[in-house]
Amino acid sequence: MAIRRYTFRLYPNKTQERKLFRARRLHCYLYNACIAHRRFEWRKNHKTVDYFQQQNCLPAFKKEWAEFAYLHSQTLQSTVKRVDLAYNSFFQGLRGLPKFKSIRNYSGWTYSSKSGWKANTNGKHGSVTLNDLGISLKMRGQAKCWAIPTTLTIVYKPSKKQWSASFTGNVSREDRKFGSLSELKYESIVAFDLGTATAITCFDGKKFEEISNPRFTQGSADKVKQESKKLRRKRAPNKSKGIKASNRWKKARKKVSKLQRKVALQRRDWQHRVTSDIARRYDIGVTEKLTPKNMTKKAKKGSKRKKQKAGLNKSILSVGFGTLNQMISYKIEAKGGLLLQLNTRKVKPSQRCPNCAAIHKDWGDLSNRYHICSKCNFEIERDRGSVLVMYNVATNQQQGLGTSLLDSGCLSSTSLTSKRKHTGSMRQLGQII
Repeated sequence: MAIRRYTFRLYPNKTQERKLFRARRLHCYLYNACIAHRRFEWRKNHKTVDYFQQQNCLPAFKKEWAEFAYLHSQTLQSTVKRVDLAYNSFFQGLRGLPKFKSIRNYSGWTYSSKSGWKANTNGKHGSVTLNDLGISLKMRGQAKCWAIPTTLTIVYKPSKKQWSASFTGNVSREDRKFGSLSELKYESIVAFDLGTATAITCFDGKKFEEISNPRFTQGSADKVKQESKKLRRKRAPNKSKGIKASNRWKKARKKVSKLQRKVALQRRDWQHRVTSDIARRYDIGVTEKLTPKNMTKKAKKGSKRKKQKAGLNKSILSVGFGTLNQMISYKIEAKGGLLLQLNTRKVKPSQRCPNCAAIHKDWGDLSNRYHICSKCNFEIERDRGSVLVMYNVATNQQQGLGTSLLDSGCLSSTSLTSKRKHTGSMRQLGQII
């Protein structure tokens, strides 16, 4: 079983939209109330409030505040759980201290089980009924593999002024049994490397394939820069000084947001088309394990190459290394395939010669785009050489120490998805009390 998410766009009328906005505002109030409760108990009594305590307060809270009474109980529990997850991330050092949210920045609410709503669709268009609000919303969208949904999240995007319904369901798939590594079949295996000059370089054992970088961000950089310059000339809001934003600033901000949203949509559409084509043709994908968050860090203080590092970060973010890897992984896995992620530090695909397995540290320089081995005189382009090394490692043809799949610390997409961090459903959390 694999968990899949389906997103449909909603088309409410004016009456239905007023009810949606009212429910969204109430959930935002509850979110802020939970944060205020935790802050008060810690500052006054030095006590930590957990999820179970706040969940048990919901019945009394609904009696005291009658406007919350009609909302489904599990949606309120999901909002309380959202606060708890935010504080848990803060305690683990993954994010900052949770703050109060404005209604502008609050997305929506979640039905954590099958009760309280009903999806009237077979995977293509249809409608969704929200029992607590008493409305039935038309929706448009199509899912590749439809399954009975188990959760529903209503989301509002202020920048687009659009409502959407996000379902999750368990999709059954036929798991392929590959057996041992020596028994793998390589008729449809591909190794791919992500880059900035060439977005994706692929090798399937017969030929190389290069997918060029569309450079959506660079193409619209001049327009964004021009509109941003106009934005800075307008009166911006300042809460500390009590200054409100001017109408001209709001209009200019919308223009900048519209340009940035267009770039994001273009990049997401291109990513889906490219990854769907790769997942359709191949059953096994091989790549190196990348950490885009570390790759796009700012240059260290005192560095003389800050501009070069900033340009490299923009190029990496423009391609979207993390999103491409994630898309290829779940799309290959959805058809029963496998994605292998090789340990970069052990395999060293960009510094290893595909022919003689010699390590060249000078090949690590990104400006060196064409590699010539000083030991065997093997010549190849940088990206093609990295892809060839990864393909040879996956097929156990690469020479050198630590280049076999067993020794390279290889991670598979199935092992990663099967060991997810479980935060617990509402029903399971209730059993703990």
